[in-house]
Amino acid sequence: MTVPEPLEPIDIRITSWMAQRGVALARIALGIVFLWFGALKFVPDLSPAADLAGRTIERITFGVIAPDAGVRILAVWECLIGIGLLSGYALRVTLLLLFVQMLGTMFPLVLFPSETFRLVPIAPSLEGQYIIKNVVLISAAIVVGATVRGGRLVAKPPQGKAAA
Repeated sequence: MTVPEPLEPIDIRITSWMAQRGVALARIALGIVFLWFGALKFVPDLSPAADLAGRTIERITFGVIAPDAGVRILAVWECLIGIGLLSGYALRVTLLLLFVQMLGTMFPLVLFPSETFRLVPIAPSLEGQYIIKNVVLISAAIVVGATVRGGRLVAKPPQGKAAA
């Protein structure tokens, strides 16, 4: 769909602004979410995800890591991801940690379907919705990851009179 000609200069400015700032804003937003949610896990009963996360970690480590210890490890892990994203430091390592953590967040859908779905696999519970929304975080992380080698978004103005 084309933009009406009188609005084209405004559209170009808006899309250019988004291209210039979108990746950094996605990185900062991801960093805030990871740091915040990770910090909540340090305080008992403050994170609604802590119990399920702890039981998941216990299950996938075959009982080697107890739920309480698993939640503390996860809290540190998520805070490191948050700090890495907010600072922009060591983004490759930070994104690796993020993708591994995100893989782990999907396990409860398989390990605890009665808790993550009201009707498997159609109607997720609140916990299931909390997990499934992580596909958006993963997508944002992929966009951020596309820039670690210098890539960037570019708003290409349309060809024609408005571009001149």
